[in-house]
Amino acid sequence: MTTEVWPTAEELAAIIAERITEKIAAVQREGRTPTIVLTGGTIAIDAYEQIQDGDVDWTNVEFYWGDERFVPAGDADRNDQQAKDAFLDRLGVPAERIHAMPAQGAGLEMAEAADQYAASLPAEPFDLVLLGVGPDGHIASLFPGHPQLHETKRLAVEVFDSPKPPPERISLTYPALRNAQSVWLIVAGEGKAEAVARAHAHGTIEDTPASGVQGLTETVWLLDVAASSLIVTA
Repeated sequence: MTTEVWPTAEELAAIIAERITEKIAAVQREGRTPTIVLTGGTIAIDAYEQIQDGDVDWTNVEFYWGDERFVPAGDADRNDQQAKDAFLDRLGVPAERIHAMPAQGAGLEMAEAADQYAASLPAEPFDLVLLGVGPDGHIASLFPGHPQLHETKRLAVEVFDSPKPPPERISLTYPALRNAQSVWLIVAGEGKAEAVARAHAHGTIEDTPASGVQGLTETVWLLDVAASSLIVTA
């Protein structure tokens, strides 16, 4: 695990945008189609809005999501809609490359929607999973004390009682999130500092779900100074 700290949230968003583009370009230079799991949240959207064309073929990238609010398609609360508005539409990513989680009103119960999404995931590890971290230490829609933290078989699950509204969500589980070459946890703001510190102090998944996810090749925390302020170093 490595941790990088940037002076401000604005600088952090800029570096995240740059790193995402570089990561995708590097995978494409290997002759592969990159698979990227996106997250929601303020710092993520700020970063997405700064992503530029770069040396990337944006028609040849597969995008997935770590979690989603179970609300109708096109709703402003949906992570996929926010990403489309921020950069996917602007950069011309084809609809068939955008693997959005099923929406409310599509004729599926939440459990069916979660299982359908799990079936759409690639068998090979993702190239990159992006995750925000909540003030309570949650990642995706895996919240402290919730039974979904202990799921070992299903790759995606339904969440009926998210403490952060809206309450109904679909989330990837640890088996899916850990099946990634790179996991980047992107966090900004003083309100996240306690959770970040707990994760760095090897907290448990019960109290700090962010402590339970690692990449196969790398796990990187990208923080601003405020979010890193309570980390205790030896």
